[in-house]
Amino acid sequence: MDQRRPLVAIIVPNFNYGHALAPCLKAAREQTYEPIELIVADDCSTDDSVEVAQRYGARVVSTAANGGAATARNLGAAHASGEVLMFVDSDVALRPDAVANAVAILLSDPEIGTVCGTYDSVPLTRTTMIKEYRCLHQYYWMNEAEGTSSFHSALFAIEADLFAEVGPFDPQLRHTEDGDFAYRLSQHRRILCSTAVQGRHDHDDTLRLVLRKVFHRTRLHIPLYLRRRALSGGAATGPRAGASVAAFLALPALALPVALGPLWWPMPLALLCLSVVLDLGLYRFVRRTRGTAFGLYFTGVHFIANVTVGAAAAIGVIQWLSSGSFRRLYDATYRGKTRQEGNVHA
Repeated sequence: MDQRRPLVAIIVPNFNYGHALAPCLKAAREQTYEPIELIVADDCSTDDSVEVAQRYGARVVSTAANGGAATARNLGAAHASGEVLMFVDSDVALRPDAVANAVAILLSDPEIGTVCGTYDSVPLTRTTMIKEYRCLHQYYWMNEAEGTSSFHSALFAIEADLFAEVGPFDPQLRHTEDGDFAYRLSQHRRILCSTAVQGRHDHDDTLRLVLRKVFHRTRLHIPLYLRRRALSGGAATGPRAGASVAAFLALPALALPVALGPLWWPMPLALLCLSVVLDLGLYRFVRRTRGTAFGLYFTGVHFIANVTVGAAAAIGVIQWLSSGSFRRLYDATYRGKTRQEGNVHA
């Protein structure tokens, strides 16, 4: 990699996110760093995404059929010329210094091959309370992960040679491709999570969407977490995972005083309190940042989210114990280094 000013390819996977794509690409064009090539990997959008991308001077490459974010990222990487690949989801607007900071970190230490960015505490568009909840939660979690090997695929920079060596995202893992990719990455070079690389994220705007995403991602990660226990996001998360387990167990524990008498009321109450205590730092941060009223709202929503995570983990464990195909979910990872074919828009 050029130790002076490596070419950075900003790769934006996109499917029907035309409404958020404009601020995403505008932010990419306003980076303090040069040189940059801007590629939108469109996954057969039916909205105005391609027109928006062309308006901002991005090179648009299109998948042959809708295949998910992993397929789009792989396609963008296949068409990139940059020595550094910076993957930015189409609902994320980078801070002006994000690319410059990512390159500086990569050049500062040869052991670091990947820099994973974080989200701002304010969502890209402030339209619903759920977006505010999700944004503060992820902001706190990502800041907590500063300096660790925590990884998510929505915002990260990687040396192009390393991406080629590790191999592309597995397109068969629609909800968990980042966990699989992170594990393979960790076998080669160091991953660094840094708040110096930041963007504003346009989070899901309804509780239903948030819970559905949390449920599927948690359940489908279980085979990977059970095999790779040190992987970020699993049991190695410690108190955060414990808070979800306690919240989930608090609900069935409510049956104890009904079935066995009022002397059993301390059991569900203790589990509820344990769930709050294990996430106490998060709740204190939210109250300090947004006040008591929003803090109460946040606590209620986060309890529901924790119950969902706990339920998903329990179902995932049951599936892992009862289904050989579920246990082998990550055995057929995409190890080939094939290039994804598609059309290129001038």
